[in-house]
Amino acid sequence: VTCYPRTSQQDLLDRAAGADVLFTNKTVLNRQAIQSLPQLKMIGVLATGYNIVDIEAARERGIPVCNVPAYSTDSVAQLIFAFLLQHANHVYEHTRSVQKGDWASSLDFSYMVAPQTELAGKTIGFVGFGHVAQKTADIAAAFGMRVIANSRTMKGQEDREGFQWVGLDELCAESDYISINCPLTSQTEGLVNRDFLLKMKPSAMLINTSRGPVVVEQDLADALNHGVIAAAAVDVLSAEPPQANNPLLSARNIYFTPHIGWATKEARVRLLQIAEENLEAFVNGCPQNVVNL
Repeated sequence: VTCYPRTSQQDLLDRAAGADVLFTNKTVLNRQAIQSLPQLKMIGVLATGYNIVDIEAARERGIPVCNVPAYSTDSVAQLIFAFLLQHANHVYEHTRSVQKGDWASSLDFSYMVAPQTELAGKTIGFVGFGHVAQKTADIAAAFGMRVIANSRTMKGQEDREGFQWVGLDELCAESDYISINCPLTSQTEGLVNRDFLLKMKPSAMLINTSRGPVVVEQDLADALNHGVIAAAAVDVLSAEPPQANNPLLSARNIYFTPHIGWATKEARVRLLQIAEENLEAFVNGCPQNVVNL
């Protein structure tokens, strides 16, 4: 076993030469790379998303590509609600205000630097309704929120109380909070664009913890800066780390985290355990969590 903390695309072929198995997180394995590694027999992705691997090129070679599904479900759902609660209660802004002495100098026993919003009775809409969205929906229901969703299949969830499948237009029009939880595909790339945002409530918040390219970032920045929607929160961007000219960096009313929804200690332990199980299953002739065969 040879481990590299980071591998640039320029170093990939030299480091991967002779390997039977490669595990990767962000280093891209494109068709050229896969065709240049004749000994390669398995690719393990240390994540749920596998768009960094050309799965068709791997399939043509008979190489299973194994991802790590559902390891961070609870952690990402927790981050979505951290965004949502921050916007609803503005805890950080009030903390900074109290530290500056605003409470000590206030004429009243309490004051607000930003509106306080109760979640009970509000509507949260999910674009995509896999493991993370379903877990987040459980939390939302516990807060007394109405849950609606749109997905590719729009099947199941009959036992979920107060839940409703809706079209995208209806989801945009009715949601107070929209959580993007769909995978990045040719159909979802650029899904959240100007037209999508114009259909949202002016008071609504958009949360993206899926993949950056699902959102047209210039369109989202324009919507925030012109009051088309009230706020946004993103854990993912089209290029990570962001380039200095990314329009969202200077947009109004936006919250950022640097792609850390998956990164609690507990989730990382589960990730490594499942990756180890993936390798063991491959060695034993029964690959698991295969996304391309």
